[in-house]
Amino acid sequence: MRFVLMGILLLASAALLPAAKNLEVYSIDVEGGQATLIVSPSGQSMLVDAGWPGYNRRDADRILAAAKSAGVKKIDYLLVTHFHTDHAGGVPQLAEKMPIGTFVDHGDSVEHGKDEDVLFNAYKSFREKAKHLQVKPGDTIPIKGLEVTVVSAGGATLSSPMAGSFQPNAECGSFQQHEVDQSENAQSVGIVVKYGDFRMIDLGDLTWNKEFGLVCPANKVGGPVDVYIVSHHGMNMSGSPQLVHALHPRVAIMNNGARKGGSPEIWQTIHDSPGILDIWQLHFAVPGGKEHNSSDTVIANVDEICEGKWLKMTAHPDGSFTMYNSRNKYERSYTK
Repeated sequence: MRFVLMGILLLASAALLPAAKNLEVYSIDVEGGQATLIVSPSGQSMLVDAGWPGYNRRDADRILAAAKSAGVKKIDYLLVTHFHTDHAGGVPQLAEKMPIGTFVDHGDSVEHGKDEDVLFNAYKSFREKAKHLQVKPGDTIPIKGLEVTVVSAGGATLSSPMAGSFQPNAECGSFQQHEVDQSENAQSVGIVVKYGDFRMIDLGDLTWNKEFGLVCPANKVGGPVDVYIVSHHGMNMSGSPQLVHALHPRVAIMNNGARKGGSPEIWQTIHDSPGILDIWQLHFAVPGGKEHNSSDTVIANVDEICEGKWLKMTAHPDGSFTMYNSRNKYERSYTK
């Protein structure tokens, strides 16, 4: 009888324990910049970029709102993909409102001039007050509960494939080079996030020619991904068919603005990618019209003057995940 009672007490205690958390990813609307909050099942957080400066601290406030929803009180890792205003400009305003443990980036800016130096020096002044991790392709970011692998940084991409991923890419022969990009875009830190059987890729604003080195002559980034954070907001200097088709995503998340990114040709490239199920967008892309936008159901902000609604993804170790639109409360689940 005593053992029966002990069993009942153990079951009751277990029922009171919080359910195990999964990977959560918030795509925050910073209107054509990037701010992606990644929350590990361990509770550690990583923010990829911090949006724009100015706008009465709009982007910092939106990041804080998403962090509050996720139960995040500090940013353990702030990954700045590259030093452009729409990615690094919001760092000082965010750092004044929320603790940041470690700054992750590719080093120093390759762009110089009055505005460029002001931007980088403002960022650097906060980086110097915290831990700093300068990464290169092949490095990992030590977030408990996740495998985060750097696949591009500082103008370089992986020199050897991730484990088991050297898959020939039959589309490489039709690749058309763009002009050489000497800007910070080509320096972008790109990552693959793995949680059990779930995989997500975010390449920042990595440009066309640099993408080529990741997937040609063979795919070095681990084969298919479940979620593709669309490169460069869906602008047509990134996101080649060779990249997108090699990634073979089930879902794409586009961090575009109403009039920035979401170009018709890139939207169409993703739409035509084998195996794609949905393209979720932070904004209705005005230049694309109805023909080159997803249905309003999976767009966080349908009006150009918007309320800054976000998209949330919750992933499980079996590879399944759920997308949620904070504007209309629409939710869709994707099984492996």
